[in-house]
Amino acid sequence: MTVRTRIDPSLTINEIVALHPEAIPVFNRFGIDTCCGGGVSVEDAARRDGIDAATVLAALDDALTAR
Repeated sequence: MTVRTRIDPSLTINEIVALHPEAIPVFNRFGIDTCCGGGVSVEDAARRDGIDAATVLAALDDALTAR
């Protein structure tokens, strides 16, 4: 049985990457900076980059569930 992991949207990109390195390809796919721009939340990064945060969070959940 797989337990679905929900990413806390208040975590920064850097915190998510530290906890879940498998999230890096998801951020890369959406063009979200995981280095210098990683000190912001997923919501803030999505807004900054013109991406829907819910879509990014869903993709992160999918990636973490697949592990």
